[in-house]
Amino acid sequence: MRDQRFIAVHRGGPLDLHRHRLLALWAAVCAEHILPLWSARYPEDDRPQQAIATARAWARGEVSVGTAQKAAVAAHAAARAASDPAAIAVARAAGHTVATAHMADHAKGPVYYARKAMLAAGGSAGKEAAEREHAWQLAQLPEAIRALIVAEEERGSGDEVEGNGKAEAA
Repeated sequence: MRDQRFIAVHRGGPLDLHRHRLLALWAAVCAEHILPLWSARYPEDDRPQQAIATARAWARGEVSVGTAQKAAVAAHAAARAASDPAAIAVARAAGHTVATAHMADHAKGPVYYARKAMLAAGGSAGKEAAEREHAWQLAQLPEAIRALIVAEEERGSGDEVEGNGKAEAA
Protein backbone atom coordinates (compact mmCIF):
# COMPACT_ATOMS: atom_id res chain seq x y z
CA MET A 1 0.00 0.00 0.00
CA ARG A 2 1.22 3.46 -0.89
CA ASP A 3 2.42 5.65 1.96
CA GLN A 4 -0.06 8.52 2.01
CA ARG A 5 2.59 10.93 3.34
CA PHE A 6 4.28 10.86 -0.08
CA ILE A 7 1.18 11.98 -1.99
CA ALA A 8 1.42 15.56 -3.24
CA VAL A 9 -1.07 18.21 -2.14
CA HIS A 10 -2.35 18.66 -5.72
CA ARG A 11 -3.33 14.96 -5.65
CA GLY A 12 -5.09 15.24 -2.30
CA GLY A 13 -2.16 14.30 -0.08
CA PRO A 14 -0.18 16.15 2.59
CA LEU A 15 3.13 16.56 0.72
CA ASP A 16 3.68 20.22 -0.11
CA LEU A 17 5.72 21.27 -3.13
CA HIS A 18 8.69 22.44 -1.04
CA ARG A 19 9.17 19.03 0.58
CA HIS A 20 8.46 17.26 -2.72
CA ARG A 21 11.29 19.25 -4.32
CA LEU A 22 13.57 18.53 -1.36
CA LEU A 23 12.91 14.81 -1.84
CA ALA A 24 13.96 15.14 -5.49
CA LEU A 25 17.11 17.03 -4.56
CA TRP A 26 18.05 14.50 -1.89
CA ALA A 27 17.46 11.67 -4.34
CA ALA A 28 19.72 13.49 -6.82
CA VAL A 29 22.49 13.77 -4.23
CA CYS A 30 22.20 10.04 -3.46
CA ALA A 31 22.20 8.98 -7.11
CA GLU A 32 25.03 11.34 -8.03
CA HIS A 33 27.18 9.92 -5.25
CA ILE A 34 27.27 6.53 -6.96
CA LEU A 35 27.39 7.88 -10.53
CA PRO A 36 31.12 7.09 -10.92
CA LEU A 37 30.16 3.39 -10.98
CA TRP A 38 28.21 4.12 -14.18
CA SER A 39 30.64 6.58 -15.74
CA ALA A 40 33.61 4.25 -15.33
CA ARG A 41 31.84 1.49 -17.22
CA TYR A 42 29.77 3.49 -19.74
CA PRO A 43 31.47 6.88 -20.20
CA GLU A 44 29.77 7.48 -23.57
CA ASP A 45 26.23 7.11 -22.18
CA ASP A 46 25.10 10.15 -20.23
CA ARG A 47 21.43 9.22 -19.76
CA PRO A 48 21.80 8.68 -15.99
CA GLN A 49 23.63 12.01 -15.63
CA GLN A 50 20.93 13.72 -17.69
CA ALA A 51 18.23 12.19 -15.51
CA ILE A 52 19.86 13.55 -12.36
CA ALA A 53 20.29 16.98 -13.97
CA THR A 54 16.64 16.94 -15.02
CA ALA A 55 15.57 16.07 -11.47
CA ARG A 56 17.51 19.08 -10.19
CA ALA A 57 15.94 21.26 -12.89
CA TRP A 58 12.46 20.05 -11.90
CA ALA A 59 13.20 20.86 -8.25
CA ARG A 60 14.09 24.41 -9.33
CA GLY A 61 10.82 24.68 -11.27
CA GLU A 62 12.61 24.81 -14.63
CA VAL A 63 11.15 21.71 -16.33
CA SER A 64 7.79 20.00 -16.36
CA VAL A 65 6.85 16.65 -14.87
CA GLY A 66 6.47 15.38 -18.45
CA THR A 67 10.09 16.25 -19.21
CA ALA A 68 11.13 14.50 -16.01
CA GLN A 69 9.16 11.39 -16.97
CA LYS A 70 10.93 11.23 -20.34
CA ALA A 71 14.30 11.46 -18.57
CA ALA A 72 13.26 8.62 -16.23
CA VAL A 73 12.34 6.41 -19.18
CA ALA A 74 15.73 7.17 -20.77
CA ALA A 75 17.65 6.30 -17.59
CA HIS A 76 15.79 3.01 -17.25
CA ALA A 77 16.51 2.28 -20.92
CA ALA A 78 20.19 2.83 -20.14
CA ALA A 79 19.88 0.31 -17.32
CA ARG A 80 18.32 -2.24 -19.65
CA ALA A 81 21.12 -1.73 -22.19
CA ALA A 82 23.88 -2.22 -19.60
CA SER A 83 25.39 -5.52 -18.51
CA ASP A 84 27.32 -4.54 -15.38
CA PRO A 85 25.13 -5.11 -12.27
CA ALA A 86 26.53 -2.12 -10.34
CA ALA A 87 26.08 0.19 -13.31
CA ILE A 88 22.55 -1.09 -13.90
CA ALA A 89 21.68 -0.19 -10.29
CA VAL A 90 23.16 3.29 -10.78
CA ALA A 91 21.04 3.90 -13.88
CA ARG A 92 17.96 2.68 -11.98
CA ALA A 93 18.82 5.06 -9.12
CA ALA A 94 19.00 7.93 -11.61
CA GLY A 95 15.68 6.90 -13.16
CA HIS A 96 13.95 6.87 -9.80
CA THR A 97 15.55 10.18 -8.89
CA VAL A 98 13.93 12.01 -11.78
CA ALA A 99 10.69 10.02 -11.43
CA THR A 100 10.34 11.67 -8.03
CA ALA A 101 8.89 14.66 -9.90
CA HIS A 102 5.95 12.50 -10.97
CA MET A 103 5.55 10.57 -7.73
CA ALA A 104 7.44 11.45 -4.55
CA ASP A 105 7.67 7.80 -3.47
CA HIS A 106 10.36 7.36 -6.13
CA ALA A 107 12.77 9.33 -3.91
CA LYS A 108 13.28 6.07 -2.03
CA GLY A 109 14.53 4.34 -5.20
CA PRO A 110 18.04 5.81 -5.17
CA VAL A 111 18.47 4.62 -1.58
CA TYR A 112 17.59 1.06 -2.57
CA TYR A 113 19.59 1.05 -5.80
CA ALA A 114 22.65 2.73 -4.30
CA ARG A 115 22.85 -0.06 -1.74
CA LYS A 116 22.36 -2.60 -4.51
CA ALA A 117 25.13 -0.96 -6.58
CA MET A 118 27.52 -1.04 -3.64
CA LEU A 119 26.78 -4.71 -3.01
CA ALA A 120 27.45 -5.50 -6.68
CA ALA A 121 30.63 -3.41 -6.89
CA GLY A 122 32.02 -4.23 -3.47
CA GLY A 123 32.87 -7.90 -3.82
CA SER A 124 33.41 -9.43 -0.40
CA ALA A 125 33.29 -5.98 1.19
CA GLY A 126 30.01 -5.12 -0.55
CA LYS A 127 27.80 -5.38 2.51
CA GLU A 128 29.99 -3.00 4.51
CA ALA A 129 30.17 -0.61 1.54
CA ALA A 130 26.38 -0.70 1.25
CA GLU A 131 25.98 0.07 4.95
CA ARG A 132 28.43 2.99 4.69
CA GLU A 133 26.60 4.31 1.65
CA HIS A 134 23.28 4.12 3.46
CA ALA A 135 24.67 5.98 6.47
CA TRP A 136 26.05 8.62 4.11
CA GLN A 137 22.65 8.96 2.41
CA LEU A 138 20.88 9.51 5.72
CA ALA A 139 23.47 12.11 6.71
CA GLN A 140 22.53 14.10 3.59
CA LEU A 141 18.84 14.31 4.47
CA PRO A 142 17.50 17.85 4.81
CA GLU A 143 15.77 18.30 8.15
CA ALA A 144 12.46 19.18 6.47
CA ILE A 145 12.15 15.66 5.02
CA ARG A 146 14.08 13.65 7.59
CA ALA A 147 10.94 12.46 9.39
CA LEU A 148 9.43 11.18 6.11
CA ILE A 149 12.43 9.02 5.25
CA VAL A 150 13.44 7.92 8.74
CA ALA A 151 9.87 6.89 9.62
CA GLU A 152 9.74 4.92 6.36
CA GLU A 153 13.00 3.16 7.25
CA GLU A 154 11.88 2.36 10.79
CA ARG A 155 8.63 0.74 9.75
CA GLY A 156 10.26 -1.10 6.85
CA SER A 157 9.18 -0.49 3.29
CA GLY A 158 9.88 -3.87 1.74
CA ASP A 159 12.97 -2.55 -0.02
CA GLU A 160 15.44 -4.97 1.49
CA VAL A 161 18.63 -4.88 -0.52
CA GLU A 162 19.24 -8.60 -0.58
CA GLY A 163 15.64 -9.53 -1.30
CA ASN A 164 14.03 -9.99 -4.67
CA GLY A 165 10.74 -8.26 -3.91
CA LYS A 166 11.57 -4.91 -5.53
CA ALA A 167 10.64 -4.37 -9.14
CA GLU A 168 13.58 -3.53 -11.36
CA ALA A 169 11.88 -0.92 -13.51
CA ALA A 170 9.70 2.08 -12.98
